[in-house]
This record gives sequence, structure tokens and C-alpha cells, in this order.
Amino acid sequence: MSELDRWTKMFNAFVGRLARAGISVTGARELETIGRKSGQPRTTPVNLMKVDGQPYLVAPRGQTDWVRNVRKNPEVKLRLGRRVETYTAVEVHGDAAVPVMRYYLKKWFWEVGAFFPEGVRAKSTDAEIAGIIPAHPVFKLQPSSPVE
Repeated sequence: MSELDRWTKMFNAFVGRLARAGISVTGARELETIGRKSGQPRTTPVNLMKVDGQPYLVAPRGQTDWVRNVRKNPEVKLRLGRRVETYTAVEVHGDAAVPVMRYYLKKWFWEVGAFFPEGVRAKSTDAEIAGIIPAHPVFKLQPSSPVE
């Protein structure tokens, strides 16, 4: 396991514990998906963001387990402390995902920049940003009813 992988695992565990305790680090939540093979709940910390009032998730580490789980079953939950919100995740492609990715890079590059191609930043061209979206999926979250 690389040093970056060890740091990422420790950081994710820490942020996940904070989210379960009700403390959000710059928008962090605990995402719950249903395992595509096991059918069991799976959790991971994510950075929830809103663009024009609409909630989104971006997968900075690419085609991860949570991404594959969401593609199989788009019903997800986001937890912050005892507050749980349910959503249907809809993958956003192409030009529609560019402003979301640009905002994500602007807000969280300090945390996730190592996972993106060299030279791609919030100030990159639309074409450069569109070029990384297939490798770093973007999901629009359509709210369902809150669960407490």
C-alpha cells in the first residue's frame, strides 16, 4: 500500500467518524450505498456540494466501489450525525457535468488534487475538465424524503 493510500484510508476513517458524530468537515457526509454483489449497506465519506442549490457528489478517486454500487442501485443515503437524507443518484455526463466538476476542483482540490491528472485545475478549459469526467464520475442527487 502506497503512502498516499495509507493517508487516504486514515483520513477517510477520521472524516467518516466525524460525520457519524454530526461534525461536517467542509461538507463531508457519510454516504451509504447498497453493495452491488452483497446487497449489504456500505459506507464511505464523501464531499457533498451544492451547485445552484442542487446537491451533487463527485468521485475524485474514479471508478470506486461506491460509484459501481450507485450505478447498480441509485438509491443512497447521506448521514450527518443522526440526520439521514435519502436521494436517488443520477449520473451527469459531458457538458452538464463541467460546472459541477469545476466547482468541486475549486472547493476541494487541496484535499483531492493528487487523484486528478497533472495540470487539471478549476481554471482549466471546459474541454480539459470534460475530458476527466469519464474517469471521475459526477452524480446529481434528487432528494427523497428525510429519514431520522
